[in-house]
Amino acid sequence: MFSAFVNCFKIPELRQRIIFTLSLLVVVRLGAAIPVPGINPAVLGEYFATVVNPTKEGNIFQMVNLFSGGAFKNCAIFSLTIMPYISASIIMQLATGVIPSLSKLAREEGGRQKITQITRVGTLVLCLVQGSFLATAFLNPTQLFPGIQEVMATMGPLVVGNEGLFVFTTIITLTAGTMLLMWLGEQITDRGIGNGISLIITVGIVAELPSALVAGWQVFNPGAEAGQGISPVVIVLLIAFLFAVVAGAVAITQAMRRVPVQYARQVRGNKVYGGQSSYLPLKVNYAGVMPIIFASMIFVFLGTMTTFVFKNSEGASRFVSALNDGTLYYLVYGGMVFFFSYFWVAMVFNPTQIADDMKRNGGFVPGVRPGDPTARFLDTAMTRLTFAGAGFLTILAILPMMVSRMLEVPMITAQFFGGTGLLIIVGVMLDTMRQMETHLLQRHYDGFLKKGKIRGRSSMGPTGGAATDTGDKTVWLIALVAVIIIGGVVTSIIRSM
Repeated sequence: MFSAFVNCFKIPELRQRIIFTLSLLVVVRLGAAIPVPGINPAVLGEYFATVVNPTKEGNIFQMVNLFSGGAFKNCAIFSLTIMPYISASIIMQLATGVIPSLSKLAREEGGRQKITQITRVGTLVLCLVQGSFLATAFLNPTQLFPGIQEVMATMGPLVVGNEGLFVFTTIITLTAGTMLLMWLGEQITDRGIGNGISLIITVGIVAELPSALVAGWQVFNPGAEAGQGISPVVIVLLIAFLFAVVAGAVAITQAMRRVPVQYARQVRGNKVYGGQSSYLPLKVNYAGVMPIIFASMIFVFLGTMTTFVFKNSEGASRFVSALNDGTLYYLVYGGMVFFFSYFWVAMVFNPTQIADDMKRNGGFVPGVRPGDPTARFLDTAMTRLTFAGAGFLTILAILPMMVSRMLEVPMITAQFFGGTGLLIIVGVMLDTMRQMETHLLQRHYDGFLKKGKIRGRSSMGPTGGAATDTGDKTVWLIALVAVIIIGGVVTSIIRSM
């Protein structure tokens, strides 16, 4: 594995792509530290350090700050992050599955480029709307940031200067920042390695890991100087549990059912076409992180807006308190994640179109007639797989809150024990490693998951797909990296006691 990392820099093209990607990611991190004009970032930073992060309940500020990599608490030019582009992409994808004209446009030649242009325009509109809302929130922080009055009393106001000029400048700056992030992501995808948009989100999430470790250390070891720190055994068990969650996320991300597909042999002149065996991959977690994103945004937005609109209502306060209660939280939030798992699969997965394409190309599933029977077979198979994937996502979604409540750790630390952030990190790492491995195998180097120098080795399984042990090797790869990290962290903690 380590030789594969070294070999990455022996291939000129791959080395250039890696350096290009890292250079643009440095620009992303710099933009997360540059505040917008006319604002005092120390006020909001102190608010996060003393009010938001120590709380055990998750809120929308922690979520936005997590995905922005700390840009939100710095009032930086990248405070809106890349989420407006993600939101516009999701809206367009859902609209493509609902609106026939957009669905037809997506299948036409050049249609994807037009949809991309529409998505960019939608991103610009969302940036202007969200930028206006955020500029107003910065201008009147007491209405949106509860408890910031005490911080402003000691550190001064959040906004300094002309209010009208600040609102205009902030909207333009935040919009330009998001559009720049979108452009950087596209450049990484085209000229770098990995998916640029996903890498930007992943880097932002990983950037908050040191703060999460510090917050967790302060909770678990408040009396370290007095010799009252937590037992090293508990720390080892906690990190081992984290490793188990990561391994489970990797396994469920890679898990799929391979539906065998046989193509009929066709004779055209002196040439014979078809007669090959392949497979149709049906992923267990077909929806990815979308159900958790939908449920999180709706759940948190509901509680935040209820508090914001009904400020002096006792009924609204009881409603928000009930949502933060353990049992009701698990039931409502888990049910939403489970529902959105099926909702996303129903919107994106089209068994009728897949069956028609297979029939048109002379393909069929052994034992199933082409056409409508194949569509019903694929729909039934995906429904059963989605049940397992939805159950896993539900457990993974409520794990952070369970860890936060049971171990009494800040939510910023518990967020790395599950949820959206963990799935994004795992998925992006696997996708980036696959792309790097493609370059390695093409140059006959050893890859991360497969060996490239063995003559006669076939990378195809018996059904014409990828090797069947790829998922297992991926789990062992992540396990080895996790063991090294766990050993280093535990050693450092024990030595500091």
